[in-house]
Amino acid sequence: MKNFKQIATIAVFVMVAAMVGTPALAHTGGPVSGLYSGLTHPLFGLDHLLAMIAVGVWSAALPVNRAWQGPVLFVAMLALGAALGMGGVAFPLVEPGIIASVIILGAMIAAFRFIPSAVGLAAIGGFALLHGHAHGTEAAGAVASYMVGFMIASAALHLAGYAGGRLVNRLRYGLVASGVAFSAAGLLLAVG
Repeated sequence: MKNFKQIATIAVFVMVAAMVGTPALAHTGGPVSGLYSGLTHPLFGLDHLLAMIAVGVWSAALPVNRAWQGPVLFVAMLALGAALGMGGVAFPLVEPGIIASVIILGAMIAAFRFIPSAVGLAAIGGFALLHGHAHGTEAAGAVASYMVGFMIASAALHLAGYAGGRLVNRLRYGLVASGVAFSAAGLLLAVG
C-alpha cells in the first residue's frame, strides 16, 4: 500500500503541473536573444520542460555507465535542430511533434523494459531536433549565447529528471507510474 501511495503521488504531481501550466509558452512567436533568454526559454514551456525531464527519467533506468547517452544525444541534436531552424530549414509539424514527444517519452518510460535502448535513443534524437528547431526559429541577435543558454538549461533539466528517475526507479512501479503521468500530461497539453 505504501508503494501505491508513492506512485499515486508522483502521477498526481505531474498531472497537476500539466494542468497548471499552459502549452508552448516557450514559443513566444517573436525573436529571443542572449544568454538569459536561452537559460529561461526551456523553462517556460511546459512541453519543453516535461520532455527534457522525461529524457532524464528515461536515462535513469539505464545502467549507470550508459545513463549519459540520452541527455548528451538530446543536447547535441538540440543544437543541430536549432542551427537548422536558424538557417531557415523548414520542419513540418514541429509543435505537434513537441507535444507528441512528451506523450511518447512517457510511454517509453512506462514500457522501458520492453523497448530497446537504441530505439529509445533514436526517438530522443528525433525529438531533440524538433525542440531545437523550435528554439532556433525564434533566435535573433546574440544567437551564440542564446544557444549556450538553452543547451545549459536543457542539460540541467535532464539532470533533474535523472535525479527524480533514480528515486522513482527504486519503487516497484515507479517508472511505470511516472511514464503514465508524463503521457497523461502530454495528452492534457494536446487537448489544452
